[in-house]
Amino acid sequence: MRYQAALRPDSRYSNRRALSALRWVNLFPHTIGCMSQTSPALPWLMPGDPFPDVALAWGDASDAPGLLAAGGVLSVETLQRAYRHGIFPWFSPGQPNLWWSPDPRMVLQSEHFQLHRSLRKTLQRFARTPHCEVRMDSAFAQVITACAQSPRGGNHGTWIVPAMVDAYTQLHARGIAHSVETWVNGELVGGLYCVAIGRAVFGESMFARRPDTSKIALAALVAFCRKHAITIIDCQQNTAHLASLGASEMPRTRFVAHVDQAAELPAPNWHFSPLYWDLIFRLPE
Repeated sequence: MRYQAALRPDSRYSNRRALSALRWVNLFPHTIGCMSQTSPALPWLMPGDPFPDVALAWGDASDAPGLLAAGGVLSVETLQRAYRHGIFPWFSPGQPNLWWSPDPRMVLQSEHFQLHRSLRKTLQRFARTPHCEVRMDSAFAQVITACAQSPRGGNHGTWIVPAMVDAYTQLHARGIAHSVETWVNGELVGGLYCVAIGRAVFGESMFARRPDTSKIALAALVAFCRKHAITIIDCQQNTAHLASLGASEMPRTRFVAHVDQAAELPAPNWHFSPLYWDLIFRLPE
């Protein structure tokens, strides 16, 4: 989950490191030659080019661990190919499209979601309060815009640049990107959006306008996944916030193998029922 306020800015895959690395590059037709002694050449993708094998992504000793390629386009077809191979885009204004595949991969297994006592009470209160509800795909544009505008722990700007908003809005129109929304008295107060191919689910970003409303959306997504036998939610990168909710690291080879299988399964109907909360309340504290 590229949690706007916590995930990317403080992760070991910080985009600042990528920007620093790319300040030392020379562009060639098919590669970026990096002058850093710790970073190999970076493939430059033309529209339609296949992605490199994820095993070629930069390693921990490089300037930007997990960086795989640059260039290409953010088309629906390209993004589907990327996610099916365990690759996602992440870049800031002024940078080319950058493609990443970290190893290990941070994932949240739906059966390992940590329902701490305080969050359990919050969810139970939310579930029984009139005019509090979770919706799916009723306000995708509002959700991704809110994620793009959320503060990032003191950093300025956002990785959800206009090109990203346009690309994921197109994915949503094709039924590949979804929003999970927290509503109170008819007001959108929190939520997240994700990519889903078959039963492979990839968390993207979250926002909260009131305390715990992004956690409510995440808990709803976990409940939905448990209902539909979706075992893993991709969180992409390791943060203390995600770890506190039960996420853990998985070797990239195992993650890619999971995606390969889950993407071929029938897609669920993206609708949330309040009955799904019982699948969360059964979890131990």
